Amino acid sequence: MKAVILAGGLGTRISEETHLKPKPMIEIGGKPILWHIMKMYSAHGINDFIVCCGYKGYVIKEYFANYFLHMSDVTFDMDKNEMQVHQRKAEPWRVTLVDTGEDTLTGGRLKRVAEYVKDEEAFCFTYGDGVADVDISKLVSFHHAHQKYATVTAVQPPGRYGALKLVNGNVEGFSEKPKGDGAWINGGFFVLSPKCLSYINDDQSSWEGEPLGQLASDNQLMAYEHMGFWQPMDTLREKTQLEDLWQSGKAPWKVWE
Repeated sequence: MKAVILAGGLGTRISEETHLKPKPMIEIGGKPILWHIMKMYSAHGINDFIVCCGYKGYVIKEYFANYFLHMSDVTFDMDKNEMQVHQRKAEPWRVTLVDTGEDTLTGGRLKRVAEYVKDEEAFCFTYGDGVADVDISKLVSFHHAHQKYATVTAVQPPGRYGALKLVNGNVEGFSEKPKGDGAWINGGFFVLSPKCLSYINDDQSSWEGEPLGQLASDNQLMAYEHMGFWQPMDTLREKTQLEDLWQSGKAPWKVWE
């Protein structure tokens, strides 16, 4: 099974870092968040990736072209002009990097990689800037069971601030980060039939707009309800939260050994 990952956006709300690199290459624990997302899928046996590049896509290409340099110990013999790689930490990945344009919207990026997924019964699709402890295997099984064109992972994000439980002015409890207003939102982590691509018009189609809306109208969209951890990285504050979780050794999305 293949996984398509969007990695071409500008990341304007975290511009402190994205003026140098694309958002999916911002590091958590010394590794790009794109690497973390791929490790999540790989833990469930999905190792064939199509990455939709755009803004500063050459940074992503250079990362994978020099993957052993990033992940292994290396000896450079300057006199002999030789390089020796020690303790190679190879992943069982096949990674296809596709330039989908700097100004293309999310649906347009997916449409541009149609050639790579057209023969699949179904494929995974997600954003390159968020992590979760979604059980990908159960998500895929859910999709195959209902036999409709598309599955979206629905999540309930936590509130931004802590909440007090007040009774007659007395504080009886405190919830550090309660759920928000109870509404379910699009958490990414889709499973799609290639038939979904016909719902996308062109480069200026936003996947979250008309395509998803039309799939819902056609009764071809189901939601997989995820009650566990889910966190996008839209701001430096959220990047710091993810970094703190990783450094604590308790990152919920680390479902691999």
